[in-house]
Amino acid sequence: MIFRRTHLLLSIVTAAAILSGCATRGPGPFDNPASLLGTPVGELAALSESQRNITITPDTRYVNVTSGETVRFIAGTQTFAWNFQTSPTITTFDLIRIAPPGLLTRPIPVYVAPNPLYISNS
Repeated sequence: MIFRRTHLLLSIVTAAAILSGCATRGPGPFDNPASLLGTPVGELAALSESQRNITITPDTRYVNVTSGETVRFIAGTQTFAWNFQTSPTITTFDLIRIAPPGLLTRPIPVYVAPNPLYISNS
């Protein structure tokens, strides 16, 4: 009888530990951590390194970029720049993931084209 109670208690504690670990897990392999999406560019560097500017307006539905490209985003009076040195497996993600907190109020898909330097013509 004591064995059954101990076994049941141990099973409950183990299940609770497993479930709590699942609920508080970090980013999974399919969550595309920001490190796979490129790197931020400082404002001063953005002025000289940006290959183009993209203005985000209420009508902006999506953004197209190319892997390896540095883009300066302008949203109202705020700006930020990003170098899209992305993983080759990343083809789309939400711009809000890389924008400074509070800059965007809605999701805007970013479509990432492959870098033409790495496309084989064979």
